[in-house]
Amino acid sequence: MKKYLCCIFLLSVATGSLFAQGKPIDLASPNGELKVTITTGDKIYYSVYGNGKQLLTKSHLGLNLNDVTLGENPKLLNSKRIHGEETIKPYVSLKFSTVKSIYNAVLLNFKGNYSVEFRAFDDGIAYRFITLKKGDVTVMNEDFGINFPEDYALTLQQPGGFKTSYEDAYTHVSSAAWKPADKMSTLPALIDTKQNYKILISEADLSDYPAMFLKGTGSNGAEATFPKVPLEFGPDGDRSQKILKSADYIAKTSGTRNFPWRYFVIAKNDKQLLENTMTLRLSSKSVIGDATWIKPGQASWEWWNDATPYGPDVNFVSGYNLDTYKYYIDFASKYGVKYIVMDEGWAKSTTDPYTPNPKVDLKELIRYGKEKNVGIILWLTWLTVHNNMDLFKTFHEWGVKGVKIDFMDRSDQWMVKYYEDVVKEAARNQVFVDFHGAFKPAGLEYKYPNLISYEGVRGLEQMGGCSPDNSTYLPFMRNAVGPMDFTPGAMINMQPNVYSAQRPNAAAIGTRVNQLAMYVVFESGVQMLCDNPSLYYRNADCTEFITSVPTTWDETRALIADAGQVAVVAKRKGEKWFIGGITNGKEKTRELELTFDFLDKDKTYTVTWFEDGINAGTQAMDYRRKTKQVKAGDKMTITMVRNGGFAAELK
Repeated sequence: MKKYLCCIFLLSVATGSLFAQGKPIDLASPNGELKVTITTGDKIYYSVYGNGKQLLTKSHLGLNLNDVTLGENPKLLNSKRIHGEETIKPYVSLKFSTVKSIYNAVLLNFKGNYSVEFRAFDDGIAYRFITLKKGDVTVMNEDFGINFPEDYALTLQQPGGFKTSYEDAYTHVSSAAWKPADKMSTLPALIDTKQNYKILISEADLSDYPAMFLKGTGSNGAEATFPKVPLEFGPDGDRSQKILKSADYIAKTSGTRNFPWRYFVIAKNDKQLLENTMTLRLSSKSVIGDATWIKPGQASWEWWNDATPYGPDVNFVSGYNLDTYKYYIDFASKYGVKYIVMDEGWAKSTTDPYTPNPKVDLKELIRYGKEKNVGIILWLTWLTVHNNMDLFKTFHEWGVKGVKIDFMDRSDQWMVKYYEDVVKEAARNQVFVDFHGAFKPAGLEYKYPNLISYEGVRGLEQMGGCSPDNSTYLPFMRNAVGPMDFTPGAMINMQPNVYSAQRPNAAAIGTRVNQLAMYVVFESGVQMLCDNPSLYYRNADCTEFITSVPTTWDETRALIADAGQVAVVAKRKGEKWFIGGITNGKEKTRELELTFDFLDKDKTYTVTWFEDGINAGTQAMDYRRKTKQVKAGDKMTITMVRNGGFAAELK
């Protein structure tokens, strides 16, 4: 706890009736720029304003239990205003090592043993239900309805159903045209109000409850939809189960609890999206007393390049075997990479986590890795973990540092609870977890910081289906709500019009420098080096830069931001700064001006940077590496070609 939560202040608390029944209450952010107006009638309604402009109009909320609907014809009993200030020190600090959370809140207590709490921050609004009912309750549905005063532009991820790995490409939809019969959307969803505000919608403190999805109403609004509780399962291969029967309700849970936060990051400019920490500020604090055993870091990964190192220094048959994995360990050790991932193939069977592939000799690799200061991460299917929850104890005894758990592809209440059961058991045995085939982060990673990353992203595994046109939205949306295992680091780079690749010669769309910059721009507690050590050795200057980039940060500054177009950020670890910039393929070239106003005024810095080469718009592997000195306030013009990047280290 001491590592996470420094102090909490609750100030200016007053109780009493804030408004007569049906009369509005205004709750303003500490700086007064954002406001939510709450009214009651047949439902609980709220509207949201930014600098006096209405952004959401007569939106409504409710919780439908099997015997009563909370929020239907609500009767206010009493209320409380709260001013909160807290300083949070997340153990895995993806943006800031210290986060100051300041908000104004109102707690509305209603007849029927329930409350609704609203919080207003300078960069957003959030609310949640709180219930005080005996025993368990059955939640049939939840009413989350938002209405837009004008036609807004929505950026959504629209899967074909609730069975999803959150890896669909983003789509762009008019809010007025989004109909109930159209595909629903995962969270987070990004709204461009066209009124100098963007709104990012997501949820936090998700526990023992299904993840929320959105669907269009057909009347310029959106509403929540949720997967039902699964009741019966059937076989579905070696890595999943089919749902044979579902309930007519979305959750059966404790009647006394806090329900998940529904939040809106409200950004006057896109830089605020890149710097926001809303999920952290609304999530439960760490329940791990001593978290010093959790070591974020980079990992060399063999699946993307099919475990095929080659060249004059490879005098063995490469593949999923002992010699190959020792080669990966040697590479990781040389460059200070903390881990290697052993993906599918390390075990004799995908269903038996206790019997390694005899060609691998896992215990020898763990011993060898320890000698070289490189830890082992093992891949598993979620079903195998579910059937063998004692494997964490065994893995800890073996010396395994982490697990990569795959193919959940669901976010119903059963699966959300599974996530928490897994990370809780892993924490007991000092094993960290990286979820693949996963839903988006929603706060469990702060309650259990050994949950070090999630996939839930259209990442480099998609190869030709992973385009900078999509990836440039990620810092503003998916990564804006929590850690993201995108698996960057490709050393074979192509522009989309000439792309053609497959494993073992996997390649990425976009320039070489676009890949380098991802290590600064994208955030993950375990950041992969996806490509072949053979190629990293041949591109030593790029590899030295990649492996010098931290995975946790003390400070983040957004320098240039236009969601889906370009993102340039500066990040500090100790006294060293890094800059990363990525762009899409919409422009042939972009010339951008950086101002080094974030640097200490009394110091001179040596900046070493990588920029797209003169021919990178055609030959994506063309780049230049340059060095000069800069001081605070200096300016520098950078050029990024289509699907390009910029990456720099300042020290």
